[in-house]
Amino acid sequence: MAEDTRQDKRASFSAITEHNTNGMARTSAVASGKSGASKKLVIKNFKDRPKLAENYTEDTWLKLRDAVGAIQNSTSIKYNLEELYQAVENLCSYKVSPTLYKQLRQVCEDHVQLTESLDNLSFLKRMNRCWQDHCRQTVRFDGLMLCICCRDTGLELFRTHIVSDSAVQKRTVDGILEQIELERNGETVDRSLLRSLLGMLSDLQVYKDSFEERFLTETNRLYAAEGQRLMQERDVPEYLHHVARRLEEENDRIVSYLDQSTQKPLISCVEKQLLGEHMTAILQKGLSTLLDENRVTELALLYQLFSKVKGGLLTLLQFWRDYIKSFGGEIVCTPEKDKDMVQELLDFKDKMDNVAQSCFTRNEGFINAMKEAFETFINKRPNKPAELIAKYVDSKLRAGNKEATEEELERILDKIMIIFRFIHGKDVFEAFYKKDLAKRLLVGKSASVDAEKSMLSKLKHECGAAFTSKLEGMFKDMELSKDIMIQFKQYMQNQSEPSNIELTVNILTMGYWPSYTPMEVHLPPEVRFIFESFFLCFDLNCTDNDHFILQGKKELQVSLFQTLVLLMFNEGEEFSVEEIRAATGIEEGELRRTLQSLACGKARVLNKNPRGKDVEDGDRFNFNNDFKHKLFRIKINQIQMKETVEEQVSTTERVFQDRQYQIDAAVVRIMKMRKTLSHNLLVSELYNQLKFPVKPGDLKKRIESLIDRDYMERDKETPNQYHYVA
Repeated sequence: MAEDTRQDKRASFSAITEHNTNGMARTSAVASGKSGASKKLVIKNFKDRPKLAENYTEDTWLKLRDAVGAIQNSTSIKYNLEELYQAVENLCSYKVSPTLYKQLRQVCEDHVQLTESLDNLSFLKRMNRCWQDHCRQTVRFDGLMLCICCRDTGLELFRTHIVSDSAVQKRTVDGILEQIELERNGETVDRSLLRSLLGMLSDLQVYKDSFEERFLTETNRLYAAEGQRLMQERDVPEYLHHVARRLEEENDRIVSYLDQSTQKPLISCVEKQLLGEHMTAILQKGLSTLLDENRVTELALLYQLFSKVKGGLLTLLQFWRDYIKSFGGEIVCTPEKDKDMVQELLDFKDKMDNVAQSCFTRNEGFINAMKEAFETFINKRPNKPAELIAKYVDSKLRAGNKEATEEELERILDKIMIIFRFIHGKDVFEAFYKKDLAKRLLVGKSASVDAEKSMLSKLKHECGAAFTSKLEGMFKDMELSKDIMIQFKQYMQNQSEPSNIELTVNILTMGYWPSYTPMEVHLPPEVRFIFESFFLCFDLNCTDNDHFILQGKKELQVSLFQTLVLLMFNEGEEFSVEEIRAATGIEEGELRRTLQSLACGKARVLNKNPRGKDVEDGDRFNFNNDFKHKLFRIKINQIQMKETVEEQVSTTERVFQDRQYQIDAAVVRIMKMRKTLSHNLLVSELYNQLKFPVKPGDLKKRIESLIDRDYMERDKETPNQYHYVA
């Protein structure tokens, strides 16, 4: 049937063929209106289309598939493009195009599915390659069309069709965050890849919205958990070094691949989570240990890190102040440590000074806090630190101190003055210092006159001339005594019968020197005659030292008491302790120390029977005729009695008595000037004028005493107001 239809159609046409000059057939068809008059269209030289070679379609598709893959992977195509083009045309002309299209679509779908199945790192590399290709193409477009800005258009198109796709954007950012997390955990990542991709986000103006916000959120979460965990697991030095390393790593990331705009929020995030949230815990856990062990490296790191956090230095300063108060208070308020208190205070001050200078960059706030803390704890125990500082100075200025050169001694005195500056009760120091200075001057135990005067100058500079006036008077007395002794020697040389005794006398001004208990002794006639013939004409108090000539061979330099004992042996061979005491009148304790110095020391001028280091009742003494010494002039050292508790209490009580006099004088002085004053204003004025600590109750007692003695009176209507009584 179909064949009949085709034949009918061919029968309805006729063709008139004419040949043109180029050999092609030109036909003319004339339709006849009469039935049965059909004509044929004849194409001259027409041949049937040749058939495709066997396996041509399959072979061609294999070549095309390779070419498509090369295009997708941006590699070179190994086939001739014209040949491929002709092959596609051939397939289409043989109506194979539907099959070809289906195969091509499948390849593209496989490629897309392959991209989606890539791991994050491979995806990032694929995205980066796409971005780099796009950038290179845009640059080439710019070169071709200089008059048209292709770069902005290219960025807009890439942002619109690639990055703005939510799935693509999420996967890109997820991959970048994953790589950063891996690096934070210690693994090596491709930083150039991250730098390129983050640069892409920045160029496309989606860096902040698409990446930075998520990045900071993840960073905050990471370091919050890390800070909590490591504060439990590590000690403070380890934790501080970890924080410093983390900050260094994050700064390095900013330099390497993050945008500079991320620096401030990123570093703030790390500092807040690793430091800001744990400041108190860090200091409570480790500051005392760092300071106790003098860990200057970690202390400097601690200061450096805390200076980056808001409120960090203020918190550190408070803990620093509290530590000094606690540690120093333990030194001062522990009586068992009194022996070494001053040296420990000096060492502690040196240690804290070094921390403040080398670790805390000489921060003025920390230095002032240290001074405040020292002043607080050193006055928690009234009077004792002042007393012990005075005794410490005495130990350094006393002869026989071989610990330091003059330069080192000067440095020690400077350090002592720093501690002295914190003391409120400086009058207690003055009382004990004056007592020890008197011993050094009178017994000749001062190591250096220059050092003594240097210390005096420091005290004067610190406390004023009034504080050192009596101390300076003591030195003037010693200089005056030297001048008088020169006159005495000249006097003795002019005598017709020179004495074998060289007498040294010190002339002292009573108001300058500490008060001593009067002691009456029995002077030998020769000593009494010398003293009365010259020194009584000065009508002054005196103490004396004698030079005793031993058989014209040795010269003994001895004290007055030693002289009285030795001269007895010109009258007899042997004496008991009781006999010597009765003859000389020396007080029992002083006599025992005197006999001990003569019979039990290095230069034993007397023999003691029985032998021993201590002098007991019943001991007998005789002159040592076998005494030998390599020196001609020999100084017999006196046995210095250690200050007893009673003497310390007595000195302290005298200070308190002097304070009462000063309070009375200050009250009278203020009331005389003001005439009428309320109690509170009077107390306020007293605190401003008095230079020693005093309790309100003590002031009230002194005011009541002055009222009783009619120096002032209460107002009859207002009892809390006082009037001066002329």
